[in-house]
Amino acid sequence: MKLLATIILLLIPMSVFAVEPDEILQDPMLEQRAREISKELRCVVCQNQDIDSSNAGVARDLRILVRERLVAGDTDEEVISYIHARYGDYVLMRPPFNATTAALWLAPFILAAVSLLIGWWVLSTSRKRRTSVRLSAKEEAEVARYIEAKKAGEP
Repeated sequence: MKLLATIILLLIPMSVFAVEPDEILQDPMLEQRAREISKELRCVVCQNQDIDSSNAGVARDLRILVRERLVAGDTDEEVISYIHARYGDYVLMRPPFNATTAALWLAPFILAAVSLLIGWWVLSTSRKRRTSVRLSAKEEAEVARYIEAKKAGEP
């Protein structure tokens, strides 16, 4: 347990140092724009991690590419479009809604609806099972005879 906690504590700060000093631009405004763009782009190697906090080599290359495009005078949208054209929808942290990403966008709502329907079905069937079954007159008479026999001490 202590080993796991130590490993976690050692890995958390690593994402802080993802952007290496040689990548940082001299102009603070351009660097800030590069950081904001980098947070909008997904590392193609890592799972659901932006390139700004990824230590992967591909993420470093993408961060450098973002900075090169900014220095060349591209707007933020042009930089994102440039990288999107080369890597596809996967590279965007918020991919557009289209035919190829419809399942990605709709899956949470569909799963929530299915879960609610299953929950409703389980609750409604359990309520139906809880309803008491009335005894017939013959059964009630038999139960009454059994109770009287027990009171009288008969086996």
